[in-house]
Amino acid sequence: MADVVLENVTKSFGDVLALDNISLTVPDGSFVVLLGPTGAGKTTILRMVSGLDNPDSGDVSIGGQSMTGHTPAQRNVAMVFQQYSLYPHLTVRQNLEFPLKSPLLKTPRELIDQKVKHVADILQITHKLDNNATALSGGEMQRVSIGRALVRDPSIYLMDEPLSSLDAKLRSELRIELKKIQADLGATLLYVTHDQIEAMTMATHIGVLDEGKLVQFGSPREIYENPVSIYAASRLGQLRINILPADLFPGAPTGARFIGMRPEHIAQGEGVESFVKRVEHLGDQTRLHLVYKDHNLVTVTDAHTPLRSGDVVRIQPSNPAYFDADGNRLTQG
Repeated sequence: MADVVLENVTKSFGDVLALDNISLTVPDGSFVVLLGPTGAGKTTILRMVSGLDNPDSGDVSIGGQSMTGHTPAQRNVAMVFQQYSLYPHLTVRQNLEFPLKSPLLKTPRELIDQKVKHVADILQITHKLDNNATALSGGEMQRVSIGRALVRDPSIYLMDEPLSSLDAKLRSELRIELKKIQADLGATLLYVTHDQIEAMTMATHIGVLDEGKLVQFGSPREIYENPVSIYAASRLGQLRINILPADLFPGAPTGARFIGMRPEHIAQGEGVESFVKRVEHLGDQTRLHLVYKDHNLVTVTDAHTPLRSGDVVRIQPSNPAYFDADGNRLTQG
């Protein structure tokens, strides 16, 4: 495996600026997730690393070597797409073997068999090896697609929303498996998604992208607890951060226009009175949908709370974040 570095990479497609002076390092052995909405530049970064597209300016290096002039085949990367991209006329075994039969690799037959068996065991598809690829379920086909990347020993694995077309249960199962596989192999993995749950549960590092710019890069915990902007804060959290005018609560620092409060960072029992609009009982926790001075916000409370719609509860910020008029984080102190 190897680290991957993008240095001042810019890329346009016609009048559309897809990447705007991106500098990003994917450390060796890391699981880096690129997070952002459609059009943020996530897939374009994968294409820069893979060699499917080349930057207009800037440089991409893998393992300390510039990839300028290198074809995709010369870059030693393995890519998994959202679509399964299997060969329908081949069996599962033949699909897994296919990358190893490249004339460039010259892999011995014995090693091919060994690698295919190892990957099939990891992905729990050994019993399907002799099945035709078209006779598999969607989840099994995606496992084969991932397995076809894993049989190789690339510098980096590139994955473009490989789980997005699966149902929620299977997506959850494969998230766990994929993270375990990455950790066991010590693999370097660059993964694209717009799903913040995938980012939070799998990544060692997250790159938050917006309109071709890298907004923030760090660990999931770092970005969740210390977002640099309202945009970055809103990309993580199963319940979105509450953003309200800063002057609704006392104690806002000079220059603060907005206050950001994670649902778990709203203390109850003291402070200002807020109206309970709706109560959601979810078993392990309860969500309170509140209205305070015509502003809606959501907080979490004890699973067995007696509060009901129409009640009044006192709340106050706990560990809030403050942002200026442009949505950038203010530092306090």
